Amino acid sequence: MSYLKLPILSETGFVIVDSYDQSADPREWDNLVYVDWKSSGDTRFAPLASAYGDMECDGFWNHTPPKTDKDGVWVDENVAIAPILTQRAKEFEANIGRCRVIELQPNTYADAIYNLHRDDNNRLNPEGTGWIVRAFFNLTDDQDSVMVLREDKDDPATETRVPLPAGAQVVIDTQRLYHAVWHPGNKPRYCLITSLESGPQLDEWIASRHPHVDSQAPDLEPAFIAESQGQAEAKRAARAAALAQQGKNPKFGDGTMAFAQDDEYGQEVMSEA
Repeated sequence: MSYLKLPILSETGFVIVDSYDQSADPREWDNLVYVDWKSSGDTRFAPLASAYGDMECDGFWNHTPPKTDKDGVWVDENVAIAPILTQRAKEFEANIGRCRVIELQPNTYADAIYNLHRDDNNRLNPEGTGWIVRAFFNLTDDQDSVMVLREDKDDPATETRVPLPAGAQVVIDTQRLYHAVWHPGNKPRYCLITSLESGPQLDEWIASRHPHVDSQAPDLEPAFIAESQGQAEAKRAARAAALAQQGKNPKFGDGTMAFAQDDEYGQEVMSEA
C-alpha cells in the first residue's frame, strides 16, 4: 500500500498557482507572537497551528502522545491576531498540520545552497492516507527573492527558482525536493507555510487556480552559480570538520549534512524553508 499523492506534483514536485492580492490585506504578521526557532537561515516562526495548540514549533512526533503532521490545533493567541491568515490556511478544506509564519533575514545565494534541505513531513503518517506537502504563501513583496528547488542537492542542473513577490503561491512536495530561499533584500521576508494532506480538496484548490510550473525566474551566470556552490560546499565541509573535532557525528541521512536545529527531528539537522 502506498500514499495518496497529487498527480499534478508527480513530474516536478511543485506547482505554482495564481497570485493572491496581498495588498488588500493588513500586515497581520507584524503583530504575531514569534518564537526563536532556528531553521535554514536566520529565522523565527509564529505558529498558527501546532501539535496541541501551544505556542511552539516542534515536530508533531516530538510530543506526548506523538502524531503525524496532521490534525494541527490552532494557537488561540496568534489566531486572534491573524484571522485573515488563518482563514487563508483553512481555505484548502484539507487536513492541516503545522501552520506558521516564517520570518527570514536577508541572505546570499551561497547561503541558500548551503541551507538546502528536505523535510520529514510524513513521519508516523499511515500508508494509504494522504501524503503531506506544504503550501507557501509569500506575504512580503520580495521581488528579488526566489525559492530554490533542487532534485539533487549538489547538482545545479536540477535547480528551479521560483520568484517570491507579494502574493506568490506555490505548493511543494518538500520531502521530495531540496529547498531553501535566497532572500537578498534588506528587510525580513515573511511567508505563511502550511502542512497539508494530499487529497481531493487540495487537488481541487490547485486546479481552480491555473496551476503551472513556469517559474520565469531570471537566469544566473554559470560562474556565479559555480562560485556560490563552492562556497556552500566549503562551508559544509568546515561544519563537518568542526563537528568531528567535537566528537560529534554529522547526520547525513538522505544526503543533507546536518548542521542546524530541526523541528522535524528534534536534533541538529536542517528543517524548514
